[in-house]
Amino acid sequence: MPTATAPEPVEGYVPLSALPRPSGLAERLETVVRAARDQVPGAAPELLALLKPVIARYCRARIGGRDLSYLSADDVAQEVCIAVLQAVPGYEDRGGSFLHLVRAIAANKVADAFRAVSRDRSRPVSDVPENPDLGEGPESHTLTADLGASLGRLMAGMPKLQQEILTLRVVVGLTSAETAKALGMSPGNVRVTQCRALAKLRDSIQEQGLAEALLA
Repeated sequence: MPTATAPEPVEGYVPLSALPRPSGLAERLETVVRAARDQVPGAAPELLALLKPVIARYCRARIGGRDLSYLSADDVAQEVCIAVLQAVPGYEDRGGSFLHLVRAIAANKVADAFRAVSRDRSRPVSDVPENPDLGEGPESHTLTADLGASLGRLMAGMPKLQQEILTLRVVVGLTSAETAKALGMSPGNVRVTQCRALAKLRDSIQEQGLAEALLA
C-alpha cells in the first residue's frame, strides 16, 4: 500500500491558526464604517484590517476542504473585501449592523464560487494542507484531511442556519451578539440554535464512529 505524502505548503498561505480572532468587533466596526463612509483618512485601511481575518475565516470554513482549496477560499475572501469596501459609500445605518451586510456579501460570493466550480469541474485545484504548520508526518496529514472531510459532510447535512451559526461562532469567533447582528436575529435565538446544532453534530459524530479519532 503506497505511503501518503504531505502536500507542499503554498507560498503566501497563512494557516487558519495564525489568523487573529475578532475581539470587540461589533463595538469598533460601526465607528470605523462611518469614518470610512465619510472618507476620514486612514479609515478604509482600518476597516479592511478589522474585517479581513473575519472574512478569511468565514470563507475558509465555507469553502476549504470541500470543492475548493484554501487558496481559492482566500481568493474569494479578497473579492468579498473589495465588495465590502465598494459598499461603504452607500451604506446607511438604519438601526441594523454592518456585520449583516458583510455576512450577506460573503455568503453570496461563496455561493458564486461554488456555482463557478460546478460549471467547470475540470479546473485544477491546488492541494493545500488542512494544517500545514503542525509539523506532523504524512499519515497525520492524511488522517486530519479525512476527519475534516467527514466533519464537513456532517455539517453539510444540517439546516443552513445551523451551519451559518456554527461557522460564525466556532470558526470565525464572533460572540453571540455579533452573530445575531450578522444574521439579523436575537442573541437568544443564536444560542438556542447553536446548542441544537452542536447536539446534532455530537450525535452524528457518535453515529459515524468519529469520536475516538477526534479525541486521539
